[in-house]
Amino acid sequence: MSLKLSIITCSDTRSIEEDSAGARLKELIEDAGHEVLDHIIIKDDKDSIKSNIKAQIDAGADIVLTCGGTGLSPRDVTPDVTLEVCDREVPGFGEAMRAYSLQITGRAMLSRATAGQIGNSLVINFPGSRKAAQENWEAVADQFEHAIEMAHGGGHNHSK
Repeated sequence: MSLKLSIITCSDTRSIEEDSAGARLKELIEDAGHEVLDHIIIKDDKDSIKSNIKAQIDAGADIVLTCGGTGLSPRDVTPDVTLEVCDREVPGFGEAMRAYSLQITGRAMLSRATAGQIGNSLVINFPGSRKAAQENWEAVADQFEHAIEMAHGGGHNHSK
């Protein structure tokens, strides 16, 4: 199953050339045989994050990966906006990413990353560093296809 994914990097300081985490996610998506619909940089602004998530879903993204804005800084609002814009929370993605990353660094407990469902699509928050984005991908990417199949009403497959 080939999926369509979009990457939204939420940063007040990065340009597309400086977005090493988003660039790594793009490589990982393509290496997995999926399509990157879009890779954009936006400001850490609630309205901008909300409108861009909706626009990517409307453009046909099965999964929107946000990148950055998951920490404790006052401007880190990505998880809050994700929960506002989604129909329902899918907390297992954030839990799995933190559990995996905690094996590498105790700082993983500072992540507020979450995920949610909008219709048949998912929004998943990734951290803004290249290393952390890679690690979090490793934690959850093998569940993407099944999650989207389930979101479309597919049956349960317990083999993975």
